[in-house]
Amino acid sequence: MLGYAAARLTGLAVLFGAATASGEDAWHRLMGRWDAVWYTRVAERGYGHEITLPDGTVHSDLAFFPLFPALERALSAVLPIGVAPAGLVVAWTASLVAAWGVYAVGAHVAGRRAGVVLAVLWGVYPTAFVQSMAYTETLFTAFAAWSLYAVLRGHWIRAGVLVVLAGLTRPSAVALIAALGVAALATVVRERRVTPGLAAGVLLAPLGWLGYVVYVAVRTGSPTAYFDVQAGWGNRIDGGAALARFVLAQLTGPQPLAGVGLLAAFAVLGWAVWLCVRQRHPLPVLVYTLAVVAVSLVGAAYFGSRPRLIMPAFPLLLPAAVALVRLRPRYAGAVLAVSALASAVYGAFTLLGPGPP
Repeated sequence: MLGYAAARLTGLAVLFGAATASGEDAWHRLMGRWDAVWYTRVAERGYGHEITLPDGTVHSDLAFFPLFPALERALSAVLPIGVAPAGLVVAWTASLVAAWGVYAVGAHVAGRRAGVVLAVLWGVYPTAFVQSMAYTETLFTAFAAWSLYAVLRGHWIRAGVLVVLAGLTRPSAVALIAALGVAALATVVRERRVTPGLAAGVLLAPLGWLGYVVYVAVRTGSPTAYFDVQAGWGNRIDGGAALARFVLAQLTGPQPLAGVGLLAAFAVLGWAVWLCVRQRHPLPVLVYTLAVVAVSLVGAAYFGSRPRLIMPAFPLLLPAAVALVRLRPRYAGAVLAVSALASAVYGAFTLLGPGPP
């Protein structure tokens, strides 16, 4: 947790330094831009806000799951701070809990040293600046990591409860539901029996995600309302067609090197996935990782958000953590330090600019 905190404090130091030099408000960039504004509005006023764009599409706040704004509102009610600063407190606290959970999973799979490095690597992920914003990634990853750890330890009810909370945080909880379900099925086949705890965990897992989807359906009077809301934001599932068109547009556009860079990035992503499979990560960890990556790529979402959507798939970094552990400590430390600085510079460039480059 100290290593992770050092990585994120590096990012914040570079951001605030760059913001001061350019006359920008770093605090506003952390808690007053993009999705953070929508979460604050939900926390303050509840659901019901919509924006109609010039092309006729509708952006509704029903696209945002309720747990994070509920925590913002509750914290602002007991502390002398506003809802937006409360969002930062929730996100920063959750980031430390997430780092602890990431370590726990990494240590269980590959040993304590690999777990430590894995937690730090998650903190220097290229878009790790989001972990310092009033966003849901840290809260979701905390639930995801600890639910996976619970499954690995055979604590099915605890895992199910944590997946319920993840399902109230982000739609990508479907990856956790799948991971728990597949792991439970494999356990039943192997042991040829169904324990009450296992059955309870499996039945609990989808209730958070499903509960919110049903809530949106009842509120709007349409069984497909949640998916219609997501489509209004451009997040419909198209099997990756929009992503392929975007990459092709870069390759054939005025900056083809951008397309080449994207292909290289996808090659690295594919290599990381292959290493996870090759190293035989535990079944729930592997299913969760593959599902998060798939969910992040098969939608028609804005391309700049895809690295952020993949970020909760922290086991993708485990092969790199294992490789770094094999180095001498000073070399591994140098790699992590350079990565932290690079991530910090990229984060400041993104937050102080118009958005993800």
